[in-house]
Amino acid sequence: MSRSKALTYYVTVRLLLAPLQILTIVTMVFVLLRVAAGDPVDAILGVRAPESAKETLRKQLGLDLPLWLQYLNYLGSLFLKFDMGKSITSRGKAVWEIIGEYFPATAELAIFSIIVALVVGITVGTLSASRPGTPLDLGGRLFGIITYALPMFWAGMLLQLIFSVGLDLLPLGTRFPATLDAPTKITGLYTLDSLLGGKVVELLTAVKYLILPSCTLGVLLSGIFERIVRVNLKQTLQSDYVEAARARGIPENKILVSHALKNALIPVITVLGLTFASLLGGAILTEVTFSWPGLANRLYEAINERDYPTVQGIMVFFGGIVVMASILIDILNAYVDPRIRY
Repeated sequence: MSRSKALTYYVTVRLLLAPLQILTIVTMVFVLLRVAAGDPVDAILGVRAPESAKETLRKQLGLDLPLWLQYLNYLGSLFLKFDMGKSITSRGKAVWEIIGEYFPATAELAIFSIIVALVVGITVGTLSASRPGTPLDLGGRLFGIITYALPMFWAGMLLQLIFSVGLDLLPLGTRFPATLDAPTKITGLYTLDSLLGGKVVELLTAVKYLILPSCTLGVLLSGIFERIVRVNLKQTLQSDYVEAARARGIPENKILVSHALKNALIPVITVLGLTFASLLGGAILTEVTFSWPGLANRLYEAINERDYPTVQGIMVFFGGIVVMASILIDILNAYVDPRIRY
């Protein structure tokens, strides 16, 4: 089988398995929500509400049905009608509407965070690997360990205390000042909408509010890329073709950038898919810590409110993103590295 046919076969199998992966996520979330303590009816009406009112609401929400029937009804709506249901606590708003309303903020935070992670991680990893055995190398290793180990919520609160409370350089919490009108919605990404609308002041304001949460999440994730780049670049710099380039008198900086770094970055593409899942997980803590009005923060609220349809819908949405991202990364990796076979 040729390489292109093997890749096509692999992608087809992955796409066919995607619904099974989504089904696993749905099942796990469904079960965990039901076995956890708390009742959505109590969250809506309060624990002191009359039992008759609770029973009426439970019937309206379909929570009086057996669990297996609730599960089958949800699967039928999800896979046959692509309907995630309606929120229990948001006045019956459709879960798709909630996703459309809150996801642009999460996407904007994720995009800027992954850019920061890649730039910082690759830069520190390259500097560390190019100066083996020096204090710069030791500093790079310490940077990778510390950023990977630091708790997101602790680092976020500490940076808020330093840059927002102590130095008063960056705004504290939210996405845009309440005293100003948000940029006219085109894509939902404030920075891009401001740029498309030619509003420089709005663009600078959106970036200012984005700096602290995106840099916090990005720097903490950069440790993953730093360690991968440092290890692979060290191995690459010791390879035969690099030694041959040195023997031909090619400058060290050109060898590092044009020869060694390109090959050392191939594993970074693979890790991008795994990091994307970590990015969504980190976004939850980031958005809660910085009061960022994104979908991850809405998920946190829905969990506290015992809003079953919203939690299930957002988790399915996030799961679908991770599944598709991993497939795209595999395809990109196969085209970048001709040695890969599927």
